[in-house]
Amino acid sequence: MDHHVFIQDLAIVIVAGALCSILFRHLKLPVVLGYIVAGLIIGPHTPPFSFIRDEDTIKTLSELGVILLMFSLGLEFSLRKVKEVGSTAVMGAVTEIMLMGWVGYHIGLLFNWNKTDSLFLGALLAMSSTTIIIKALDEMGKTKERFASLIFGILIVEDILGILILALISGYAVTGSLAPGEIGMTMLNLSAYLGVMLVVGLITVPRLLDFVARFKSNELLLLAVMGLCFGICVITMKLGYSVALGAFMIGAVIAEARQIAKIEALTHPVRDIFSAVFFVSIGLLIDPGKMVEYWLPILVITFAVVVGKVIACFFGTFMAGNDTRTSMRVGMGLAQIGEFSFIIASLGLTLGLTSNFIYPIAVAVSAITTLLTPFLIKASDPMVMWLERIAPQSLQRVLQAYTQWVGEFSSRKSGLGTRLLQKWGWQIGLNLLLITAVFIAAAAFKQSGLKLLADLPGGENGVKAILWLLAMVCSLPMYIAVFRKLQATGMLVSEMSVSESAAGHNTAGLRGLISTIVVVAGCTGLALLTLLLSSAILPSWNVLIVLGLVLVGAAILLRRSFVRVYAKAQIALVETFSSTPDHHHAEEEPTLPPLLRHAELLTVSILETSWAIGKTIADLKLRQTTGASIVGIERHGENIVNPGAGEVIHAGDQILLLGTEKQLADSAEQLR
Repeated sequence: MDHHVFIQDLAIVIVAGALCSILFRHLKLPVVLGYIVAGLIIGPHTPPFSFIRDEDTIKTLSELGVILLMFSLGLEFSLRKVKEVGSTAVMGAVTEIMLMGWVGYHIGLLFNWNKTDSLFLGALLAMSSTTIIIKALDEMGKTKERFASLIFGILIVEDILGILILALISGYAVTGSLAPGEIGMTMLNLSAYLGVMLVVGLITVPRLLDFVARFKSNELLLLAVMGLCFGICVITMKLGYSVALGAFMIGAVIAEARQIAKIEALTHPVRDIFSAVFFVSIGLLIDPGKMVEYWLPILVITFAVVVGKVIACFFGTFMAGNDTRTSMRVGMGLAQIGEFSFIIASLGLTLGLTSNFIYPIAVAVSAITTLLTPFLIKASDPMVMWLERIAPQSLQRVLQAYTQWVGEFSSRKSGLGTRLLQKWGWQIGLNLLLITAVFIAAAAFKQSGLKLLADLPGGENGVKAILWLLAMVCSLPMYIAVFRKLQATGMLVSEMSVSESAAGHNTAGLRGLISTIVVVAGCTGLALLTLLLSSAILPSWNVLIVLGLVLVGAAILLRRSFVRVYAKAQIALVETFSSTPDHHHAEEEPTLPPLLRHAELLTVSILETSWAIGKTIADLKLRQTTGASIVGIERHGENIVNPGAGEVIHAGDQILLLGTEKQLADSAEQLR
């Protein structure tokens, strides 16, 4: 590669992107469209000639843009929000993806496209644009409204499901089919990978970043974050998944770190420059001739996106118990496709799975729907009013009754026992997922082990024995945790299902029987799962019996050690989620605890006439009467920080007060 050509091409891309973005911002249009138009202007398909001499280099840089774009989306995705978004987000996202995937696939078949093109069309129509929606809502000042919160929740769930879609598409590229068994294995492998990545990442990454932050070097922190990002992308790519998956997930993990505000401030400039290159490169691939040739599919698909997403998101949001006005605003706010769709379309083009007209069609539809998004959001309220005028009163009463019923049903709190069973169920499921990941990794090392340990006694059987033993030892903490949770579940189920009033003197016996049945059934299922997972590395039965005895002995002797290791990991996870990342302060601003974010400081001079002279801080009782606190005193040039309750007030003291605006005003009046 000629470095002069590279610098020239990069300069043209950045200058064109800057000029078009300035123009589009002046016209109050989405800047993303400006980047795409810039790529279209300087691209090879626009007369009289192409400004770019080496498109492959720009495409390589655009891949960095994909990584950093998905990484930034991950930083905005907080795992804490998964619990907060609730059923509305899940139902809305699932309804939208299923309906739009079906619509897109059948539109492709309607135009006589092949099944692969139709499948990719359905996948890219299923996703809405996080960047475009957030930008539109922010410019309209509606980010704090309830419908905006629901939109953000749906986008979070969409991002998760979009990662699954990317994984399935990557698997399709390798196998050439999407058989149910392959889909199941893809989902299992993906779930195991994500489970391990999240658990290990949440335990290690925040602590690693805490350590790096001690050096108080922005350069070192940025290098550490970028190293994690690209390192995980490499591992993800080696496992056969898209780099976008790794970038998104490590971003979601880093989002739980305490330094998230500083990390966002440091990475945004890097993301912005490469994201601009990514969107300009999208424009480079647009062939205006193709858009003219496929004008009818573009119009049909655009209509399907707007109408289909409005209906799907409205229905999903309403079924979750929201009123018609909120549901309509959510539906009309999500009626577009964007960056995730570009990534899916780009993946199909890069892997050679789709025809070359899919990409420009996707970009054209995205451009049109992006322009329509602000107008659709503004038109949601008039649309609701129009529907209320034409809808029969009986139908409106039924809809209102349904909304009220779902709201009352959702507000009911389950009992303590039910909540404990749900919590333990999630913990058992997570442990089983980690066990699955360990055995999948062991099976993946089988061929490498056969090469490295070719001279091992027993040959392939010996390699299998070593891998199986290592997998079991690594999984023992999870096995012990599952067994303990099964015991607790059995005891709780027996207590809940057998009442002393009904069973009488047989209560203890029946409860013991039910508890034993739960534990035995759970352990049997666990054993069957272990045999299934270890089928690829299972040694001969005589070796397996010996290894089993070794494992039983190790479990008995080292049980407490395994429990301590598991408990430390669990505590680390709890600490990660109990610490509150600061998403609101820039890097130069001090990080304040939540209770102090609305507090203010005020300095009050003690005059000769003040009644406070000669009294102690305890005598003033400012905290009891006003709520403000004395946090400092300046006396004759000497500073007394956090003075004690017995400190005496003197004339001429400068009293530093901490509290809200009203508390400070009351305290200042009282000290005069």
